[in-house]
Amino acid sequence: MEVAVEVKTMPRPFAEERIADALKEEPAATNPYLVARREWDERYGSLITRARNWRVLALLCATAAVMQTAGLIALSMRAKVVPYVVAVDSLGRQVAAGPAEQGSAADDRLKRAALFEWIEDFRTVTSDGISQRKSIDRVYARIASGSPALTVINEFYRGNPPQNRAQTESVSVDVQSVLATSDRTFQIEWTETARDVQGEVKSQDRWKGAFTIAINPPTDERVIRANPLGIYITSATWTRVL
Repeated sequence: MEVAVEVKTMPRPFAEERIADALKEEPAATNPYLVARREWDERYGSLITRARNWRVLALLCATAAVMQTAGLIALSMRAKVVPYVVAVDSLGRQVAAGPAEQGSAADDRLKRAALFEWIEDFRTVTSDGISQRKSIDRVYARIASGSPALTVINEFYRGNPPQNRAQTESVSVDVQSVLATSDRTFQIEWTETARDVQGEVKSQDRWKGAFTIAINPPTDERVIRANPLGIYITSATWTRVL
């Protein structure tokens, strides 16, 4: 015998409202949906947060490493070597020390030193033929080619050859001052002492001259040996001081 059972179902919207009301009324501690969400946040949310933090930290470290590498490269390209000079005596004991000063061909001290040597070579007369020849070579090595100074020096040597004067006298030169009157012009004062073949003083005269220079640093090995600073005389005039 069959028994008919009538099953009454609630409309779907009404059932969803009842489930929602039940979830609201159920405590959060026993609500399986809230518990599952909290379990997800605790287990995977912290992992995601830590991963994001490590990515940010790794990016910052990489940026710092790149900046440090770039800085080291920049410093290495700007490396500067400072020579340090230590002076010792004959027993090897230190007597002075300090960084060496860097100079250039435009340094006034180098210009004055070059003119000092040039005047000595130009006006000195010696009985040693080899020494005299070397002095004349050094004089011409510091005269600009085709300049007025070259014409003046040629006329001086032709009119008063030092080799001829050396047969009767010798002349020593004592430079008193080399003063700059402009960037390229210098006034030089010196004293010439003439002696006879026996070494007796014949005369002592004071001279003064004005000399103009030009600077052309050499690149050829032969020129470097003769005039390493590249300082050339372009104009020369001198007279005896009465």
